[in-house]
Parts: sequence; C-alpha cells; structure tokens
Amino acid sequence: MKKQNTFERIYAVVRRIPYGRVATYGQIARLAGNPHWSQVVGYALHVNPDPENIKCYRVVNRFGEVSRAFAFGGENAQIHLLEAEGIKLIDGKVDLDKYLWDGK
Repeated sequence: MKKQNTFERIYAVVRRIPYGRVATYGQIARLAGNPHWSQVVGYALHVNPDPENIKCYRVVNRFGEVSRAFAFGGENAQIHLLEAEGIKLIDGKVDLDKYLWDGK
C-alpha cells in the first residue's frame, strides 16, 4: 500500500467535511496526524489541485474567520461559498458552536 504524503493526508480529511459544516486549520492538522501542521494545512489548501472535490472553503481559522488570502477568489468568494451551504457569517465569522464539524 502506498504511503500518503502530508498533503494527501490533509486533502483526505478536508474531503470528509460535510456540506454545511466547517473545520479549523488546527482540527484538520490533528485529524491528518500532526497537531503542529496548522500552517502546512494552510499552504496545502492554497495549492489545492482539485478545489471542485477538495472543498477548502470549508476550512476557517480557530476564531471562525475566513482566509483573507483564499486562493480561489479571495475572502468574499469563500464567504459566498459558505453562505451557499447555509452557513451564516456574522461580522465575517462563522459561529463555530453551530457549524463546526465534529470530525466523525
């Protein structure tokens, strides 16, 4: 069996985030196998090779904020994609108590 590289592990976790939910960079890092990979998660998502299937817009920071450097159209595009899934943002933030994925 082929060993997954770091980015593949990150992308595999991001693919699991369900419609209408978000995850944080740190949560993705932990689920991918290393809690210290938060910045690596950010980089991996910035170079996402398949945004159609790897829904990187569902990943927000630990405060529920979208990325100002969202690689696929900027922060307004990320906000639009989240709102299209029914995720409400207040003052540019996602309510993590309501929309955070449980990781299962």
